Amino acid sequence: MSLPSARKVFITGASSGIGHALAEHYAAQGVVLGLVARRGELLNAQADTLKQLGATEVACYALDVTRREAVQAAAEDFIARHGVPDIVIANAGVSFGTLSEHHEDFEVIRRIFETNVFGMIATFMPFIAGMQQAAEQGRACRLVGIASVAGVRGLPGAEAYSASKAAAISYLESLRVELRASGVKVVTIAPGYIET
Repeated sequence: MSLPSARKVFITGASSGIGHALAEHYAAQGVVLGLVARRGELLNAQADTLKQLGATEVACYALDVTRREAVQAAAEDFIARHGVPDIVIANAGVSFGTLSEHHEDFEVIRRIFETNVFGMIATFMPFIAGMQQAAEQGRACRLVGIASVAGVRGLPGAEAYSASKAAAISYLESLRVELRASGVKVVTIAPGYIET
């Protein structure tokens, strides 16, 4: 995967897996990082390592992306301290085995959608206006959504996860068309199985 260069990058789901790998990649480029994850202690522990790799600054936000107000506050804090990011990566996601015939799985299914779809929207919302203004001034700004091949071809026993990623892909495609004229690019990444 070819990753664009940047000066400021904001990543959700940054404490492990793809999010952590992206944080390390961008740290080595000497960027300012804004990192979001539910496990704040893990994020804070990683901050020193990321600075050793070359990150100019690492701002850590311990929160759940399903809490829109918390995401908004983190975004506002990052912008106030460092300015509008060049790249925002909505990576936070959850997956649990679910079966639609099991009534007790309903709330789990809801949680998957709240994180994988609404969490992505909550991540992008606070940054779009500022990124549009930055793009008008010639900056290359990108919103990046981490989807999954499961959103293209559903997986058995993971219908909620698969459906949430399909929704994310469709949302990102719509957002891409909406923002095209503004100069803000929207990128969809749909990886396969990842060793996390």
